[in-house]
This record gives sequence, structure tokens and C-alpha cells, in this order.
Amino acid sequence: MVTTGLKAFQGAHSGIVLADCSYCSHPRAADHPAGCSPSRSDLRQMLATKSVENIQFLPFLTTDVNNLSWLGYGCLKQDWTLITVNTIGAALQTLFVLVYLYYSPDKRPVLLRSLMLLAVLVAGYGYFTLLIPDMGTRLGHLGLFCSVFTISMYLSPLADLAKIVRSKSTRCLSFPLTVTTFLASTSWTLYGLQLHDPYITVPNVPGIITSVLRFWLFWQYPAGPDRPHRPLHA
Repeated sequence: MVTTGLKAFQGAHSGIVLADCSYCSHPRAADHPAGCSPSRSDLRQMLATKSVENIQFLPFLTTDVNNLSWLGYGCLKQDWTLITVNTIGAALQTLFVLVYLYYSPDKRPVLLRSLMLLAVLVAGYGYFTLLIPDMGTRLGHLGLFCSVFTISMYLSPLADLAKIVRSKSTRCLSFPLTVTTFLASTSWTLYGLQLHDPYITVPNVPGIITSVLRFWLFWQYPAGPDRPHRPLHA
């Protein structure tokens, strides 16, 4: 869910949440709500190739939703750590969306999905501001939504673990991103504990658990000289 308040690098990946972005890509691991969170490497690839080949649009869009949702939560809570990190994350994800749209040969589906996202955000804003006048209730409902969305981003790629175990290969896992996920999840969990905010603490615990599980996979199935770790492409 959240990125370490001090972590600009996390903001560059998924803003408040670095959702399991170290799973198989190519094709994208289990298009989970945010697939594997898009990274700056995706932007570099699009700019270098002037193409969106092998890059899926859904992760950009869902990660943007995640950033904007946590940005709204941070604004309601008046938490400048959440506001700062997710403002950066949302800006980066929006940039990714615009670059993807520019280089996409078929812009209609991209525009339709973007408009659907905009409609959902407008509907959500109307729900939380007009139908829930009490600030405490509004904060609780939004926090619950953000938490559930974040947990789903962490857990949905777990189905790919079976493929890794069957192949006895961790080539499709990114060790640096696994470390980043672990550090970010741990930092945000501690931050949530410090604030006594379960909506920040609870969603990041799955990130710690899944990271530890991937560390175990790296130990159990180390990459040999003929099986180097491949960089993650979105």
C-alpha cells in the first residue's frame, strides 16, 4: 500500500504501494489489479523503442488509481508523508499513461480505459464527499477501500509461485525489486504502527510475507551462470 515516506524510489514505482512488482513479466504476471507495478524502466523502454510492445497498459492505470486513492486518504488525514509520496507517484503514473497513449498504435481502447478510470474517480469523489458527510466515517471507508485494493495488489500474483516451483527457476523474479518491496513494506508497516493506523499497517504486512517467500525461492532455486536473473519489464 504505501511507500516509505522517505522513499522517492518507491514513489517512482507505485507511489504508496509497491505492489508485488517482482513477479514474472513477459507476459505480465497475472495481470493483477496493478499487474506488477510499472517502473521507470517501462518509460525508458517506450521512449527508446517508440513502441508499447510487450508493455501492458492495465498496470499503469491501476497503479495510478492506487496512488490517487492513497493521496485522497492522505489529504483527509492531513498526512504530508502520504500526500507527498503519492503526489509524486500519481504524477509519474499519469506520465506513463500519457506516453503509453502517445506511442500506442490503437488509441481507442487506451482512451476508453482512461475515461472509465476518470468516471470511477469522479463517482468515488462524489460518494465520499456528498453521501458521507461525517469526516471520521469518510476516512474509515476510504481507508478500507485503499487497504483492500492494496492487499489485492500484493496477493494476486501468488498464483505464479506454482510456476516458479514447477520450473525450479527464479529467472522471472527480480531480486532488486524483491528487496525494494521488502524494505518499502517494512517501512510503511512501522510507519502505520507509529501512527496507530491499521489502514496503513495491515495492507503492508502481505508485502513483507510475500517478499520473505520470494527470498526463500531465491535461496531454494539460485540462478546459475546459465540462468541469470532477467530485468523486469512491465
